[in-house]
Amino acid sequence: MYATTLTTPDGAFSILVGAGPDPTDGTDGTSAQEAVLAAGWTADVDALLALVHPTLRPVTGPGQLARPSSSDGVLAEATDAVRAYYDGDHGAPGRVPVRQASGPFRAHAWDVLREVKAGERLTYTEYAARAGRPAAVRAAAGACAMNAAALFVPCHRILRTDGTLGGFRYGLPVKESLLARER
Repeated sequence: MYATTLTTPDGAFSILVGAGPDPTDGTDGTSAQEAVLAAGWTADVDALLALVHPTLRPVTGPGQLARPSSSDGVLAEATDAVRAYYDGDHGAPGRVPVRQASGPFRAHAWDVLREVKAGERLTYTEYAARAGRPAAVRAAAGACAMNAAALFVPCHRILRTDGTLGGFRYGLPVKESLLARER
C-alpha cells in the first residue's frame, strides 16, 4: 500500500492506494489491480487507513505505509487527478480506479456516486432513487458517511432533502468550497 499527501487550496489531501482482492471481479478474489482505497482532506494517513475495509487493508501496521515516488502507477494517476481537479478538470478523479468493500447496496451506491457529475447536486432522496432503492434514504446517507475515497467518490455532491449541506467528514467549509469550485 502506498500513501502520499498533497497540498490543496482546501488543505492537506492524502491518498492511499493499494492492490488486493476484488470481491466483485468474479474470480477467486486474488486479483491485485491497484486502486484508490481511501482519500481525504487530512495529513493523518493512519486515520485514512482506519477507513479502509479490513479485507482491503495491508498486513503492515500504522505508520508503515510506503511513500513511493510520484511515478508509481495508480498513486501517480490519483495525484495527477487531484491536481487536475483543482486546476478545473472536475471529472479527473472519476477516471481513477477506486476499490471499497461493503454490502451489495452500499457498493452499488458508491458506484452511483461516481456517476454524479461535477456541478450536479442530488438530495439524499434523489440519490436513493438513482441507486434503485427510493425508500432507502438512510442507507443512501450511510453510503455517503462510510465513503472512504472522498473526491474520487464524490459524496460532497449529495445534499439534505431540504437542500442544505448536511454533514461531511472533512467539514462543511471543505464541502462548500468543493461545491463552489464545481459551479
